[in-house]
Amino acid sequence: MNVLRRHPDYARLFAAQIVALSGTGLMTVALGLLAFEIAGPAAGAVLGLTYTIKMVAYVGLSPIAQAWVARMPRKTVLISADLVRAGTALCLPFVDQVWQICVLIFVLQAASATFTPAYQATLPDVLPDERDYTRALSLSRLAYDMENLSSPAIAGLLLTVMSFDWLFGFTALGFVASALLVRWAHLPKPDPSAAQRPFRERLTRGVRLYLATPRLRGLWALTLTGAAGGAFVLVNTVVLVRAEYGAGESALALAMAAFGAGSMAVALALPSLLDHVPDRPVMLMAGVGFALFTLLSGLWLWLVGLPPVWAGLALMALAGALYSAVLTPSGRLLKRSSHSDDRPALFAAQFALSHACWLVTYPLAGWAGGALGLGPALVLLGALGLVSALAAGRLWDPRTEEAQDHAHPDLPPDHPHLQSEHGGGHRHRIVVDDLHHHLPR
Repeated sequence: MNVLRRHPDYARLFAAQIVALSGTGLMTVALGLLAFEIAGPAAGAVLGLTYTIKMVAYVGLSPIAQAWVARMPRKTVLISADLVRAGTALCLPFVDQVWQICVLIFVLQAASATFTPAYQATLPDVLPDERDYTRALSLSRLAYDMENLSSPAIAGLLLTVMSFDWLFGFTALGFVASALLVRWAHLPKPDPSAAQRPFRERLTRGVRLYLATPRLRGLWALTLTGAAGGAFVLVNTVVLVRAEYGAGESALALAMAAFGAGSMAVALALPSLLDHVPDRPVMLMAGVGFALFTLLSGLWLWLVGLPPVWAGLALMALAGALYSAVLTPSGRLLKRSSHSDDRPALFAAQFALSHACWLVTYPLAGWAGGALGLGPALVLLGALGLVSALAAGRLWDPRTEEAQDHAHPDLPPDHPHLQSEHGGGHRHRIVVDDLHHHLPR
């Protein structure tokens, strides 16, 4: 895309994301094989535990990590987190106990909980133009989908010529390459004022700003909508394909490829659409559509039965398209809702709060699929998604998107924020910050 040619620093950061994602994908395959080697038939329980540790680390540690590293240069934070991940990956081939896997996974995911929000908060500073930033968000969505499709295939090819232990080495190489690419990129220096705040304020600031912003409260509800439908796809598609259709492993790969293809198609189309249509109607329509799609698919599966294979693949592609339309534009809302110095805290809050949604929907999808059946599980998750999508429409008041008249009676008349205005009131689009603690009601 043109954004990569025009912005070489972003191109380096995007390349860093790709190689790090590729390494993570290889590690996912290797971790499953390592768990089976250590725990045998109990490998599923071990992997479930590691994924729970991952989510707990993401939800609990992301705001803490961001507050802790706020005084450090962002490039140092990114490189350090990558090197910690590389070192941890190199330790995994040498473990022989389940508790050792758990400790190393916690360390690795703590580093990821530091790296990812800092990386996401850096992109708006590297790409200040909203059109360029929107295209970067689409590329990021494509990178995630391509990793989901390509990593298992690459791992399968490598496993034909080497043992799975070597996959951890390639994972470490991916993180080292990411660190080098970040090192070669020129990153704008953020405003140092955020680092001067007390630790307690830095710890809670992101969540406070997030929950005080109507569009972000709506985003959180929409994230739950996406997680409700997405959790069923990630947790129960294997059961649907293998047990219900009686198909083989290649059919599972084909089903996930259909979901990824739908997601990528929408990610490519969204930048042009968002050039002409505001985020709110696109995301809300996609959220309601995804929830209704999940609900109606569950009713069909429950009351009628399995659709034909070709229809099932088409439905997976549609699910991927709606899922992508709900969540891909979220970075635009975070950028629009923060100043540069607050951006790392706000992205860390989104990282933690969004994974809190998955921490709810992952076990719900697994329990409901096993206890109630796949059809009722889809209905339950679809109903949850629909309630949260409708709540998003109420929480995200469209009037808050416009410039608003407001006053600052607490500021002296000669305050810089009021110098260009006459009297005690003025009008502009409001971002919640130290001068605007909430939006006028």
